[in-house]
Amino acid sequence: MGREHWKKIWVGSAGNMVEWFDWFVYASFATYFAGAFFPEGNDTAKLMNTAGIFAVGFFMRPVGGWLLGRVGDRKGRKAALTLTVTLMSASAVLIAVAPTYGVAGYGGAAVLLIARLLQGLSVGGEYAASATYLTEASAPRHRGFASSFQYVSMTAGQILGLGLQILLQRTMSDDALHSWGWRIPFIVGALGAAVVFYLRRTMLETDVYEESADGTPAEGKGTLKALWAHKREAFLVVALTMGGTVAYYTYTTYLTKYLSNSAGLPKQTATLVSFCALIVFACLQPLAGRLSDRIGRRPLLITFALGSTFLTVPIMTMLKHAGSFWPALGLSLLALVVITGYTSINACVKAELFPTGVRALGVALPYAIANALFGGTAEYVALWFKDAGLESGFSWYVAGCAAVSLVVYLTMRETRDIDLGRVGEPAPVREPEPAKTPAASA
Repeated sequence: MGREHWKKIWVGSAGNMVEWFDWFVYASFATYFAGAFFPEGNDTAKLMNTAGIFAVGFFMRPVGGWLLGRVGDRKGRKAALTLTVTLMSASAVLIAVAPTYGVAGYGGAAVLLIARLLQGLSVGGEYAASATYLTEASAPRHRGFASSFQYVSMTAGQILGLGLQILLQRTMSDDALHSWGWRIPFIVGALGAAVVFYLRRTMLETDVYEESADGTPAEGKGTLKALWAHKREAFLVVALTMGGTVAYYTYTTYLTKYLSNSAGLPKQTATLVSFCALIVFACLQPLAGRLSDRIGRRPLLITFALGSTFLTVPIMTMLKHAGSFWPALGLSLLALVVITGYTSINACVKAELFPTGVRALGVALPYAIANALFGGTAEYVALWFKDAGLESGFSWYVAGCAAVSLVVYLTMRETRDIDLGRVGEPAPVREPEPAKTPAASA
């Protein structure tokens, strides 16, 4: 791959890293700023209020998927990518400067709510915009490799957020973190978004989009009506996302809490396990993406689904009794290797299903719906099972979701060799050869 392709990968995925950094630090620093926006009283109630505002972000993701998917199809991938990072930058600034309850009463909580609405809109559109851009901007034989950097950047955002949290915890007092230190990661996120905004303002539109001639009329691009014409592919995105997003959130977002609350590891050890496992996980994505360019997408998806269906219960059971750092790390890595079959290529698989005129919306809306229903609720479902005294039930739930996706992977078509500029077009009709005349025969 040449320098130009690497530049497109960097610009297309860098914003994704900032988006997920901001998304992650809200959840991880909530324990520090929950008391700043609500009156003195029950600490659990404060966290629940903060978590409720966090959940609003997930409900806004389908709205963001529809809105920014429409922008991506009608105005171009560059326009959508620039808008997503603008929204995320604005949300980070709002949280960083939000007034506390002591200064503005519930006004601070209102600012926090607005910021989360903007975050939800932004993240809901960023996934599809970057997935579409990375897939279209790369050469056909490198699409799996290029699109794998989406999850590299997503994971890198979590790693940076986790690393910053560890750094602040070790260099600042607990009182300082609760007082004002929690604002630091949001300032960092806003600055990072500003840099990415500049990069995306100078990026080039993809050739596939500019040369699009897939038959979608201009007024129909990015519309729900146009998407409904590809409803089978839209439902396919929901189904193939279901198992992958539940597994991803289980072994990334929820893992630290599970190791701490259920396995009994110290919080510092649980955090370090997640940190190390995510670094290895990020490095695996391009390797698996390149493998899919050689052997196809379906073998990797099927391997993931088989592994998650049959290994989730044993892995989660053994993690609960890991007892120390190394066993916990080994089991976590095994789980992350399995889900790499999904995370490394799901972006390009979804983009390869839709024609250019509805590709961004086709990826964005079904994915955001599946993510809100299954990924965003994974931690809450896990805690519900735990509270009901049936914690192992969550492992079976994850395995069941993977089994549903397995059926989809086994029945879907291979997408590796699809021409992005001709998706959805009828096969060319071969003209019948003219009958040979006796003269021609002679």
